Amino acid sequence: MKALVLTVFLACPALAEETPPPDQGDQGMSLMQQGAEMLLRHMMSKVDPGLEDMAQALKEAQPNLMKLMALIDDIKNYHAPEVLQNGDILIRRKTPAELQPKALPEGGIDL
Repeated sequence: MKALVLTVFLACPALAEETPPPDQGDQGMSLMQQGAEMLLRHMMSKVDPGLEDMAQALKEAQPNLMKLMALIDDIKNYHAPEVLQNGDILIRRKTPAELQPKALPEGGIDL
């Protein structure tokens, strides 16, 4: 009888440990991940209508933007914009002399 009680007494702790308790660090990380996902979903739900409106506006403006790009040609053909005292903005076109590549000094190597 003593042997039976001793065996049950020694086996009880082993039976009690069926599965290890969940690691609290993993649960905390899971909660952080869920919170981050919820936050991102909320932000996207707020931004999504604005992005759709912007995409529609760009589709409507595309023909006019293409005409403007054809007029501008290459941005390197212009000086930096100047803001005048009255708030006007001037963007001057470079002269043909300014567009010519600069000559290298004698014996210079263009890398």
